[in-house]
Amino acid sequence: MASAPEKPLPEVGLSLFEGPDAPQESELYKCVHCGFCLQACPTYVETGLEAESPRGRIALMKAVNEGRIGITDTVMRHWDLCIQCRACEVACPSGVPYGNLIEATMQQVADRRKPGYVNGKIAKLALKRLLPNQGFLAMVVGAMRLYQRIGLQTVIRKSGLLKLLPGNMGELEDSMPELPSEVFKAQGQVYKAQGERKARVALLSGCVMPLIHGPQMDAVVRVLTRNGCEVVVTKAQACCGAINSHVGDLETTRKLARRNIDAFLADGVDYVVVASAGCGSRMKEYGHLLRNDRVYADKAAAFSAKVQDIHELLATLPIVPPRGHLPYRVTYQDSCHLSNAQRITAAPRQLLRSIPGIEFVELSNADKCCGAGGTYTITERDFSMRVLGTKINAVRETKANVIATANPGCMMQLQYGAQRDGMSVEVKYITDLLDESYSKERHGA
Repeated sequence: MASAPEKPLPEVGLSLFEGPDAPQESELYKCVHCGFCLQACPTYVETGLEAESPRGRIALMKAVNEGRIGITDTVMRHWDLCIQCRACEVACPSGVPYGNLIEATMQQVADRRKPGYVNGKIAKLALKRLLPNQGFLAMVVGAMRLYQRIGLQTVIRKSGLLKLLPGNMGELEDSMPELPSEVFKAQGQVYKAQGERKARVALLSGCVMPLIHGPQMDAVVRVLTRNGCEVVVTKAQACCGAINSHVGDLETTRKLARRNIDAFLADGVDYVVVASAGCGSRMKEYGHLLRNDRVYADKAAAFSAKVQDIHELLATLPIVPPRGHLPYRVTYQDSCHLSNAQRITAAPRQLLRSIPGIEFVELSNADKCCGAGGTYTITERDFSMRVLGTKINAVRETKANVIATANPGCMMQLQYGAQRDGMSVEVKYITDLLDESYSKERHGA
């Protein structure tokens, strides 16, 4: 029996997508609309609406690509509501690279947006000046830290003034994490391995994580050195560019990628280790990001091959077994860009189970997004909170007193959810728990 002829691709010239960053038709038309992605998608699960599913969003991309519909505010709204968790990629039997498609689509719509003057200026300042510049970002976080330390935050919250702020600004302030006095700085410092050196690694410091989770970054270094890694904290490194790429600012993302490639490759390390799942995913995909760059395409591919998530690396070294007893009941939230983009799910659980005393209990919806999604928790606050509510209900069912995770955005989101719902549960990185166990071992506890 003769096979059915392939469906012809749209005629050249009809597409409303344009330029080298347009969604690639070879990827776009892989979707056969089978529906396996539906139950994997948090926005579809919450709404039951076809347009809020990966299949529905790809259908809109196809319609725009074929010139059947325009890039209207309504169409953009469906794309904006995507958290970009990429759970659909795991569920898809056709191998549709949805992450590439939504990233390219967001780039296409970025210039078509019509934000208010003030909102537009703030967004541009944050994306092009604040995140790429660690010095400026440190000043902003420093001001926030001072706001907390001198008691002004307490006064403002008790005064009721937050209720007068426009939009969701008051709730965003309420979800601000407590900022530690210690920050982690990338100054080209080198930390020697304990015992025999197994690897020489460069550590991504990142943009937000070293400022809000400085002590946790110190724990990352201690865990790496304890496991035979010499750690170089490359001075010339920059933000990975993940947040910029999520909102379609690929120009800035590429600039940051080139800077990181030059900085890290110059160190001559075995691996570039990343303790933030979203950053690791972005950096592992620099090869795709710079595929059309004649100068950097090959270097980007070589760089991405060196990038290792910290849990991935520790599991393959293999890890020095921790001996300190931790009396915790722990559940684990899969960070989307670790499980869905990097496909790393076993290593974090393996590490948790290696710690004496920990009672590990699976989270019923561990593979579903917590709703953080980079800037999503700010730009789509209401929906982010809906997704978070579903997640926190599942955490409550585990009766865990610790939630382990692998991404700073997830940590802040889960901390807020637990605080909001009055739950007595701590949120920790897996590396925090390993460091705590090693510390108890050193002190004979």
